[in-house]
Amino acid sequence: MTVKTTHLDPEELHYNPAFTQGVIAPAAQTLYVGGQLGTDSTGNLLGGIEAQTTQAMRNVLTVLAAADTGPEHVVKLNIYLVNGVDAQLGYAAARSVWGDHRTAITVVSTAAHARPGALVEIDAVAIVPE
Repeated sequence: MTVKTTHLDPEELHYNPAFTQGVIAPAAQTLYVGGQLGTDSTGNLLGGIEAQTTQAMRNVLTVLAAADTGPEHVVKLNIYLVNGVDAQLGYAAARSVWGDHRTAITVVSTAAHARPGALVEIDAVAIVPE
């Protein structure tokens, strides 16, 4: 079964090609992807915002794939960046892995993450097609 999300981009709000202002998701099973850090399969934290963001996004994609879904079914991404990191480097790294899948996104600046040295954490909400 193919399920599609509907993007909401009201004319009264700024249009952004990287994200949408809202997403309507059809009734379906929901996957909540827990916060993913820039760690490899052995738990080693990669260095730098670009490497960590790329890996964190790959980790999100891995969880999506395990549930037989993908970025086209993500209705919400939350990205938590440690204060002082170059957000533009993080955005570029994320997009290099994520591609052009527009979704609702919130980016939050934090003082630190629970794991020392972690510069970014990404979580997601997705629908799982039947």
